[in-house]
Amino acid sequence: MQANTRDRIIETGAEIIHRKGFNHTGIQEILNAASVPKGSFYNYFKSKDDFGLQIIDYFSAHFMRIAKETLEDGRISPLSRIYAFLTAFMEYFEAQNYAGGCPIGNLAQEMGDLNPAFRKKLSEAIDMMVVAYSQVLAAAQNDGKILKNLDIRETASFIIASWHGAIIQMKLTQSLAPLKNHRKFIFDYILKKRP
Repeated sequence: MQANTRDRIIETGAEIIHRKGFNHTGIQEILNAASVPKGSFYNYFKSKDDFGLQIIDYFSAHFMRIAKETLEDGRISPLSRIYAFLTAFMEYFEAQNYAGGCPIGNLAQEMGDLNPAFRKKLSEAIDMMVVAYSQVLAAAQNDGKILKNLDIRETASFIIASWHGAIIQMKLTQSLAPLKNHRKFIFDYILKKRP
């Protein structure tokens, strides 16, 4: 029962924070939405910051579940996995009317330079994304589909940074054009194997 209550608070809080941001979300708002009694929050979390750090873990685990399903799908080639991964997120963002964006990216912008504990946890979350991309890029390199001298980690880091920038533009333009441009440049220039 206790684990279910804690999970409900985290899931509800994650949804609201994704929409409104960490600083614009109140504890009472989360408890009301989760239908949890007022005093329950501090049974599970030391503080709002502690809750926020656990929300980052929740978002990271969600990303990794999606990444595992797509980026580790051995039935298709490594580059096709990346293409499918990016396309699936585009479809998701379009269904959300271009709102929300990446919760890790949002929190990095909001909290990354305000709170050292958040900065560390968010850096770890982004690094997990980089590692997920690095693994599939290494598979593509082993298959001879991308250049052998391409620095895999640098490339993965660039893809993640570019993706977050494209998401910011998507929210401003209310269109998939920035994400399509990101995908085009990744495949037509960054990962393209030249003769």
